[in-house]
Amino acid sequence: HRAGRGARRLMQGTLRERNHLIVGGGIGGLAAAIAFGRKGRQAAVLERSSFKEESGAGIQLGPNATRVLRSLGVLQGVEASAFKPDALVMFDALSGQRLATVPLGASVETRYGAPYLTLHRADLHSALLASCEQLSSVTLKPGFDVKSIDQSDNEIVAGSYEQHVSGDILVGADGLWSGVRKFVASSAQPHFVHATAYRTMLPRENLPDQFRAPIVGLWLGPKTHLVHYPVRGGKELNVVAVVEGGDEREGWNVPAEPAQFLSRFAGWCKDSKSLLESATEWRGWSLHRLPPLRHWSKGRIVLLGDAAHPVLPYLAQGAALAIE
Repeated sequence: HRAGRGARRLMQGTLRERNHLIVGGGIGGLAAAIAFGRKGRQAAVLERSSFKEESGAGIQLGPNATRVLRSLGVLQGVEASAFKPDALVMFDALSGQRLATVPLGASVETRYGAPYLTLHRADLHSALLASCEQLSSVTLKPGFDVKSIDQSDNEIVAGSYEQHVSGDILVGADGLWSGVRKFVASSAQPHFVHATAYRTMLPRENLPDQFRAPIVGLWLGPKTHLVHYPVRGGKELNVVAVVEGGDEREGWNVPAEPAQFLSRFAGWCKDSKSLLESATEWRGWSLHRLPPLRHWSKGRIVLLGDAAHPVLPYLAQGAALAIE
């Protein structure tokens, strides 16, 4: 029995000296690196870009996500650029009538012990990246586009052209269009759900009072809906319009022309339609679903976040699930 305990301690000590590889330097990948680093584990984040998050997307984080960010020691940095909405308010998009109100703000924080935040995706990414850079046990490897993965009884090796990095496990946190997923579930492919989301950012100070309110607004229309909420500490309003249909495209930061979708909102009330018409620069992304995977790991590889279980944006929980 004593020998068994000693062997377990030896194995745990050896594991701490090994390298946990994380493919993908997005929200889920960086959160995983921080979690490993806080436990004293070595982690290497392999990111094909330069770790710059430039998309103009907003993001909502419920208390299930912010509670984890607090445990990782990054919530304070995230809150510095976030916004705490007072409520989620739902409207009938055709009549403009208020349908329901869900309290957020202090009510959520009291009930769940963590805040409900809205923020710019780049601000969340920046806070996570800064935490990784402060951890000596985390190594960031930009420009590492994983092309091969080989695993044996003792290690796993990720290769990118002339570079190779070895570790004891590999976490695939490389999103909906994951390249790591084929090593776990080779036949699993996302499929288009025949819906498209369009997003933009507007300066909040120039908007009518209704859209400067400290809320998450949700407007419901026939085969369409609109979501808006403050970001950047309240300086900007993130706007997302979702319609059924559209062309299938890979990626989620594709330039879009208003003429492509604004006609779908012709029957909406004046207030909601005026918000859409005030924006000139839009980005779009085709919404995809991935059939549930039978398993998320294989050998020394495990999937995380959208690589394993992507969700449609309707409950605003994709990033939260990856962080959890």
